[in-house]
Amino acid sequence: MALFEKWQHLPVFRKAIEIEELIRKLTEAIEKSDIEYEKEIELEMIKNTIRYMRENAMIIPAKIAGAANEDMLYGIKMENATIIRKAAKEIITDTHGIQMHGFKDVEYLELLRHEIEDFRVLFAEWVKTFDPWNYNIDRWGLFNPPGVNYDDIDPDDDIPFDSYD
Repeated sequence: MALFEKWQHLPVFRKAIEIEELIRKLTEAIEKSDIEYEKEIELEMIKNTIRYMRENAMIIPAKIAGAANEDMLYGIKMENATIIRKAAKEIITDTHGIQMHGFKDVEYLELLRHEIEDFRVLFAEWVKTFDPWNYNIDRWGLFNPPGVNYDDIDPDDDIPFDSYD
């Protein structure tokens, strides 16, 4: 199975695509809604929030696809996972902002929050499949597997190298 086919069939990826489509429809509805703005800045805030929601919705499946390669190093997978989590949490925050600005169809915002919660569970299970033994030491100390420290000696450094071999 080609790499594209592998991540395309991951439940976490399929849920991310569903969320992206839901956000596209939701943001179109928000743009067409009759939210009343007292100040021009409120309109700009809603426009920015809609843009951020759409951007985050696109980031999530892209980063899942990027981390789905089985041969990818643990640290890179964890970096992608961190970006995915951040994007999902920002979407939830944005739903609250939209609701505070007077969007009346809150049941759609609740639906999105529910879908993100379902995604969170799939995401957490997917992250558990990352191979912590396929790693390079992260000298910044953020994405090392358990038990590996940023200042550990790299075992590969002990391998003698002879360019004539």
